[in-house]
Amino acid sequence: MNDGAFIEFLVIAIGAGTPLVWASVGEILTERSGILNLGVEGMMLVGAVTAYWVAVTTGTLMLGVLAGALAGAALAGIHGVLSIGLRANQIVSGIALVILGSGLSTYLGSGGDDPLSSRALDAPFGQLLPDALADLPLVGPVFFGHDLLVYGSWAFTAAAALYLSRTRAGLEARAVGEDPAAADAAGITVNRVRYVHTLLGGAAAGVAGSYLTLALFGSWQDNLSAGTGWIAIAIVIFSAWRPLRALLAAYLFGALTSFGFNLQLLDVPLPLSVLAALPYVITLAALIVLSNTRASRRLSAPAALARPYWRESR
Repeated sequence: MNDGAFIEFLVIAIGAGTPLVWASVGEILTERSGILNLGVEGMMLVGAVTAYWVAVTTGTLMLGVLAGALAGAALAGIHGVLSIGLRANQIVSGIALVILGSGLSTYLGSGGDDPLSSRALDAPFGQLLPDALADLPLVGPVFFGHDLLVYGSWAFTAAAALYLSRTRAGLEARAVGEDPAAADAAGITVNRVRYVHTLLGGAAAGVAGSYLTLALFGSWQDNLSAGTGWIAIAIVIFSAWRPLRALLAAYLFGALTSFGFNLQLLDVPLPLSVLAALPYVITLAALIVLSNTRASRRLSAPAALARPYWRESR
């Protein structure tokens, strides 16, 4: 019963969507504080190569994930200094981060006499829960057949949703993203809030990259994120800056990725390049549709998003 094509399709969609969950929910936390970080792709790549190097060197996958998160946060810290401290253009800074992350990950992954692309993990992340649960009819593979980082992404999403809607710190972050001058007048330290949430978003992107190398692919290759970071930014818009909606949107895009794979298995006569481009074409089409419909009015970004704040201007 669990060998059906639909069940397999759902399982693959969840796996392919997991890095999008980590990256998009992390970006929501960042953007809710008013900082636009377009460097998700670069942070994912640096997190991926760092996580793989640490995991291969130490033999400990969780140390790799931690290192990937720290690497993503470090790159996000550069964006924070530029966009918050120096009040640089956030779009330019984010794109620079993508270029830096791409080049740095290529250098770290292919440098030396023993490049990472030629080194193998002892074993990637595998199924966390017992086979007895994973073998349950229908629900087993979908809900109980995943690795630790999949379940971690569910917990992270739920925690982010509760944090933004039910905690004082989360409400302060939203206030900073909507009106930093009013938040400052109320005693909230705007720059501190923005730095913290920028680092959180970077760490989450680093974990997303870690998932690519330590679970999804189990190896390192240059630019293996293949635009995943840009899709994560689009998901933030589709989800109207809400974590739970981002989870569902990420799995939708994961399903589109696996849909192309399934079409290949069914020998559908479409070029491989067309199937690989399917998620990105859908992303562009959805953005075009949303920009020309009433639905766009409900996808309102935080009012102060990408706007630097000068306390002296109050």
